[in-house]
Amino acid sequence: MPRYALLLEYDGGAFQGWQRQSNGPSVQQALEEGATPLNGGEKAVAVAAGRTDSGVHALGQVVEITLSADLAPEKLRMALNFHLRPWPVVVRAAAHAPKGWSPRFSATQRAYRYRILNRPTRAALDAGRVWHIPHALDAEAMHQAAAGLLGRHDFSAFRAASCQATSPIRTMERLEVRREGEEIIIEAEARSFLHHQIRNLAGTLAEVGKGRRPIAWPREVLESRDRAQAGMTAPPEGLCFLWVRYPQALDWR
Repeated sequence: MPRYALLLEYDGGAFQGWQRQSNGPSVQQALEEGATPLNGGEKAVAVAAGRTDSGVHALGQVVEITLSADLAPEKLRMALNFHLRPWPVVVRAAAHAPKGWSPRFSATQRAYRYRILNRPTRAALDAGRVWHIPHALDAEAMHQAAAGLLGRHDFSAFRAASCQATSPIRTMERLEVRREGEEIIIEAEARSFLHHQIRNLAGTLAEVGKGRRPIAWPREVLESRDRAQAGMTAPPEGLCFLWVRYPQALDWR
């Protein structure tokens, strides 16, 4: 049966995360149920490049799905988007999956963005998409602190207790903080991330931005390998899964 790659965008606020859950709807459930009419009425199985938590959004999640219907990618995209309504999930593009390709294991780079609304008043238009911190943050101090976390390290101090990764060693290839008007933007790139790693980093860097901790502190936390030493886990709504890269180009349609 044909294997397809899908490029998804979704609002995580409506879901209990990517993976199927017993306590509410998930992105995986919405996609698999939407694909059922294209799979002879049988449930299709979708595999993602990365599992997003409840409330976390995606602009460029990549998914593999096998269906009985043999469709051109552009027709598959249109059909899935029809069946996904009214869920806040959109198939931005589709492609035939290359032989031996895996959305998870073939990935060479992933990127996330974390948004902090840094103004006295809460969000209205961006409610559910930013972490609101009313007191002024020093973005430059946060950026300098983030620079100390680049490279290959044991990130146990920024790992969730429920993380299932076999090793806490990760290589942080990019971690930047900048101010854009009323927002503080944190962007991170690595081959893979630990569970809650970006949210724990955001919560830790925010302590520097507030002036409560020195620039060198996040590096000290990293070297401690102790999650209890780090800042809070930032709320999920500020996080968005931006994109995934692969060694082979996918012919998105």
